[in-house]
Amino acid sequence: MTLVTLVTGADAAMREAAIAALIEPGIRTALILEGLPNGKSSLDDISHDPSLQIARIAPGCLCCTGNLTMRVTLNRMLRRPPERLYIGLATPEHLERIRDFLTHAPYDTLLQLTKELHA
Repeated sequence: MTLVTLVTGADAAMREAAIAALIEPGIRTALILEGLPNGKSSLDDISHDPSLQIARIAPGCLCCTGNLTMRVTLNRMLRRPPERLYIGLATPEHLERIRDFLTHAPYDTLLQLTKELHA
């Protein structure tokens, strides 16, 4: 199963810095990041790592207006399942709905959610 951590925080740069600090070299890791940081990202220096897969999604609620985009992106990443998956959320507004989405079929047998990370 892929371990999934939902990451929330004030802005994209803070969320990405928190995620970058947790990435372990050599561990297949995937990131789904909502929004773009203003300026340089903490992930820029490690983005070339072949064990790291990064997808960016335009800001918008991932469980409402961005549901299809989230589902397609997640399905593509799970074709080659990573060991770790971090999902950076622009707002924690619908955190429970996103957790619900990730814990129901077909994802319930593929993903194991961890405690959220607040950047």
